[in-house]
Amino acid sequence: MGGRLTAQASAYLRQHADNPVDWWPFGDEAFAEARARNVPVFLSVGYAACHWCHVMAHESFEDDVVAQYLNQRFVSIKVDREERPDVDAVYMGATQAMTGQGGWPMSVFALPDGRAFFAGTYFPPSPIAGRPSFRQVLEAVSEAWNQRREEVERSAAALAEGLGAAQRQKSDLVGVLGLDWEPDPVRIPAGSGAPVADALLEAAVRALAEGEDRVYAGFGGAPKFPPSTALRFLLAHARGTSAMAEEAAGLAGRTLEAMAVSGIYDRLGGGFARYAVDRAWAVPHFEKMLYDNAQLLRLYAESSLTARTDGQRALAADVVRGTAEWLIGEMVVDGGAFASSLDADTIIDGRSVEGGTYVWTRGELEAVLGAEAQAVADLFDTAAGAVEDGAFTLHAGRAFTAAERRLWERAAPRLREARAARPQPGRDSKVVAGWNGLAIAALADSGAALGERPLIDAAAAAASYLLKVHWDGAVLRRVSHEGRAIGIEGLLEDYAGCAEGFLALFAATGDTTWYTAAERLLLTAERRFLRGGRLADSASPDGPLLAAQGSEEGSDPLDGPTPSGTALFASALLTYSAYSGSARHRALSAEILRYAAHLADRAPSAVGWALAAAQAFAAGPQELAVVGGPPEAAAALAYAGRRFGRAGLVLAPADPDGAAADGAVPLLAGRTPGEAGAPRAYLCRGMVCQRPVETPAELVELLSAP
Repeated sequence: MGGRLTAQASAYLRQHADNPVDWWPFGDEAFAEARARNVPVFLSVGYAACHWCHVMAHESFEDDVVAQYLNQRFVSIKVDREERPDVDAVYMGATQAMTGQGGWPMSVFALPDGRAFFAGTYFPPSPIAGRPSFRQVLEAVSEAWNQRREEVERSAAALAEGLGAAQRQKSDLVGVLGLDWEPDPVRIPAGSGAPVADALLEAAVRALAEGEDRVYAGFGGAPKFPPSTALRFLLAHARGTSAMAEEAAGLAGRTLEAMAVSGIYDRLGGGFARYAVDRAWAVPHFEKMLYDNAQLLRLYAESSLTARTDGQRALAADVVRGTAEWLIGEMVVDGGAFASSLDADTIIDGRSVEGGTYVWTRGELEAVLGAEAQAVADLFDTAAGAVEDGAFTLHAGRAFTAAERRLWERAAPRLREARAARPQPGRDSKVVAGWNGLAIAALADSGAALGERPLIDAAAAAASYLLKVHWDGAVLRRVSHEGRAIGIEGLLEDYAGCAEGFLALFAATGDTTWYTAAERLLLTAERRFLRGGRLADSASPDGPLLAAQGSEEGSDPLDGPTPSGTALFASALLTYSAYSGSARHRALSAEILRYAAHLADRAPSAVGWALAAAQAFAAGPQELAVVGGPPEAAAALAYAGRRFGRAGLVLAPADPDGAAADGAVPLLAGRTPGEAGAPRAYLCRGMVCQRPVETPAELVELLSAP
């Protein structure tokens, strides 16, 4: 075939490079080919860690007869939804509109201009339970194209119009001022124009409480996903003084504790699986995603500081160490950035086995642990965690007693060594800018929370990679592979996610390199994504995507597995405005965040990241500048701020080389150490500051004041 996928950044695309299907990557050239040949387009959308994507590939895309049919009658495009979430979002909307459901693999048939006219998800090689075979689908689509072209085009036009109308509704949620860009920030006090009223923030907590699983924690039934952005909001609300603060703390604490002792957390290797297939969190879908683990690592770092009980804080710290160790040990690529995912499947004896690396049988435990095997098996709910062939996950569903913990600490190293000798899941080594930004923020916060500098150093290495490989000073690229940026410009979530990470890294180190990088990314994003009073997800949308969505630009402010680009951007702008004193960026952040007020009490999980930012806005946010030394004493002041501050506290530490003097960070301007260079903390809100203090106890008193 054409070999067009061989050099792609995406492991998912490279996995299909040797298929007999003549695949194209998504782009204008593929659609031009369809126009030239007068054939429809077949888009196959998936991702490297997707189990059923691999199944359909083996059954259909590796079949010579099916491939020949596709090659003769279609232009086939392979899309990695992680690399091109903009493409995935448009055609997922089409799939859901036509079928009432969605998922991956996603199979879409479109006109040569990009408008969809038929879609589905997985199609088997033979008809099963009313589901047609893939070959039957191809034949039906080909027949409709050749015999009923006008009907196909009418259907595509109607669908595009409907998708465009739906997109306009989403875009209308985020109508912003569209203020002209100004290079010079101005200072204004906090407290004006709160984007979400306090009563609505409390209502959001109540709405989440009504949806809690009172038995197993979390929200909803099976399948059960980590509710990462909702937890971010709940932890932010728990830092305040509202009547719902304790309820928020309880909701977050129960869910975080349940996940930490569940089958979706890898007790041996660290890190979380994508989701649980059951309500009790016992059996995971075994793929491990960078974006999940980045968000969860940051949440557990927060919980290690602020959880209401000693046990919860200790458990959270254990999860932080385990997840960070997994990220640094298994997910770092050459240069220091982080890969995208580990597969759900492992190839064992030539067969693809979901979770094959991770599960155990009693016989396998006995082979490794001998006489202790039964006692170790009894630590876990092997019935709830049961999978195929007598195997089970290491799902405890509860915290261990002290004696059980000692038993596990004896057994775990031997089990870890035995597991390392097994075949391992494949890794998608593409680097996604925005997800790396989230991971940088998580590691920076984790290192600061636990006082472990290697975690901060790992964050700095990833940040350096992004600046070297993805950012040329004018444009940020979304993906890279083997140290080379490939493909599209970053989306809004990439610019904002990287800025989020760099700001967190500055707060952990005081190195103004990261603050300056975040500032440049945010100002560039403002110019490139804010158009006509609305935020777009893409700086320059593809023609086929515009056609497929009724000429409407893609802009989705709602959180999914990752926070929306809109919410990330607004949140990073708020933090930046606190550092810089920029009135315009504070106003812009508030204007964007107003969309969350429409959904706070009805669908808070869809706007969790934005609600957390709104909670920070309501708290000021507090601004803490720490200057002077020695480093240990300054770190104690910074730690007090992290632990006892309100939601969204913005921390500006002066590094030993004199960050305050270089003028990069206005929040540090004019801040002087105490006598003989002693550390001093300046706590402000809207650039209105309290008296400087020099001890953690004094700072905690100021932080706790209304």
